[in-house]
Order: sequence, then C-alpha cells, then structure tokens
Amino acid sequence: MSTTADGRVESRMQNYTKFWDSELKTEGKEHTDNRIDRYSEVINGYYDAATLLYEYCWSGSFHFSRFYKGESFPASLARHEHYLAAQMNLKPGMKVLDVGCGVGGPAREIARFADVNITGITINDYQISRANKHAKQAGLQNQLNFVQGDFMKLVEKFGENSFDAVYAIEATVHAPSWEGVYDQIRRVLKPGGIFGVYEWCMTDKWDPSIPRHKELAHRIEIGNGIPEMRPIRKVREALTKVGFEVVHEEDLAERPDEVTWYYPLEGDLFKAQTPWDLLTCWRTSASGRFVTHHALWWIEKIGIVPSGTYDVCETLKIAGDAIVEGGRDKLFTPMYLVISKKPE
Repeated sequence: MSTTADGRVESRMQNYTKFWDSELKTEGKEHTDNRIDRYSEVINGYYDAATLLYEYCWSGSFHFSRFYKGESFPASLARHEHYLAAQMNLKPGMKVLDVGCGVGGPAREIARFADVNITGITINDYQISRANKHAKQAGLQNQLNFVQGDFMKLVEKFGENSFDAVYAIEATVHAPSWEGVYDQIRRVLKPGGIFGVYEWCMTDKWDPSIPRHKELAHRIEIGNGIPEMRPIRKVREALTKVGFEVVHEEDLAERPDEVTWYYPLEGDLFKAQTPWDLLTCWRTSASGRFVTHHALWWIEKIGIVPSGTYDVCETLKIAGDAIVEGGRDKLFTPMYLVISKKPE
C-alpha cells in the first residue's frame, strides 16, 4: 500500500467514531443524517480497522447463523450460506453478484455448493485484496472475481441486466437507503432474476420512542459501521417500491432453536458446541477481550497497524453487547431472509 493510501486509511479510522455523538443516549438526527450523507467514509473507516480482527475472531464469513445442537461454528456458517443458495434456486453456471462480499467467505462456499460463477463487490479495497488472495488459495480463481466499488452505483459498474442472480448477506444495512441499493440490484438483474438477502433490522418489537431501544440501535450502529438501523417493515416496503416481487420472507431469528444464534458473542465457554468452538467463545469472553484489545493497543503504538485501529475495534465490544441484548429481547435480527424476483 502506498504512503498516500496509508494516510487515507489512517485518517478514515481516526475520524470513524466522530460520526456518532460521544453520548449515544443523546444521539440526534443530525448525526444520522451526516452518516447517511457520508456513508462511504463510515463503512471504509470501520472495515479498514475491523476486517483483520473479524478474520481472527470470527472467520472469513462475516455473518451470523442458526445452530443445531452439537453443530460446529464453521458448519453452521456454511449451512446458512447453503440455505440462501437453495432458496434462490441457484444452478450451475449461473452468473451471480455478491453485494458487499467482504473477504469472500460466502462467495467461496456458495461457488463450491452451487457451482456458480460469482463476482463480489465491496467498497473497501483492503477487503478486495484479501478476497482475491483467499480465492487463489482455494483454487477458485476461475469461478470468483472480486472488484472494488460502491453498491449504490452497481449499474455504472456492471450495466443493466448483467446477472442471473444477486445476493447480499448482512451487507445492505450499510446502504444510505434500502430503496437506493435495492433499485441498483434490480437493474443489474436480468428479467426474471432472483435477489436473496439476509438483512439486519430492528424487529417490530423495537420502539424508537423508548430511550433504551433507541440507544440499543445506536450501539449496534457504532459497533458495526452502519449509518442507520431501520425497522424490519421497511425492507418489504423498499423491495416492492422499487419493483421487486417478494417470493418468500422469514425472520430466521424467530425459529425456536435450542442454541441461540448469538451464543458465540456471549463469551460463555460452557455454551461451545464443539471443542474447536471453545476458542471462538473465549475470544468474546472477558479475558479474551482483555488480551485481544490490549495486544491491539500495543501493536498500534509500535506502528504495526495504523493509528485509529484500536479505537475502531473498541467499538466491537459495544456492538457485541448490544447484539446479544437485542437478540435476547427480540429487538434485533441479523437474518431476516427475503427472496425477491425481478418481473419478466
């Protein structure tokens, strides 16, 4: 990375937390409007710092999933991706777009599972370098292609009617508006094409007039690089408004699962489903957080990572606690599944 690029990345990370009021309880509309207007800076500032920590603490697939009793963490993530591909009825040889692809974990899994050709797009250039590296290591470079770009400008990047199917896994919540990104997705889809999404939403039980509920949404925002958390009803409204036909919708977080989807964030070693998952649970425990975040503070001080990395990653602790609270109280879901079709 060039010196100029290093400086740009460091500046984005240092400015990241300034997009929120220092006291989230008093967060105002002007802060939300500013984040929406400058969404690309918010997203980049967050993922410049958080991507490597995500890969270390979570996996190459930056999303949640449901769990069966005794199911390992990696198996659960893969099944979640397979379920989306199956609901979309992906077929071998189809040309598919992954919107907000991260470092390409879901794309690699879905490419193997459905034998499709996937183009991934993310606004963060560091994630692109990681995604292409992982694809080559997996021997999937002929099926996968990752490009840097803004998903609010998909038509400009790819042209109309370019893909047989499009999916987004916990990514379009970063958009300044759902109508804007969903319309871009509809336009790059071929007529009759399918769009599948796992969306982050506040549920119908969430009431922004209740101070604790409103603060919870802001804690999720600042800990995940999200301009604005929105209620679940606005997903369907946005999809139908831009011209999609909703084929199937379901909040998978509402399934009566014995093992909760948010358990890896609770830091409870006794809830680990397999011996290998003990490390995942430990990383989100009090001792795991202490070790990770103090180690990060030191490596920033000696210049291994850019200045601002530690502050951004500190917000991940805010996010983890808020997500668990939102999951327990049924105020938040990261897995509202909607399958939509572009009319013929």
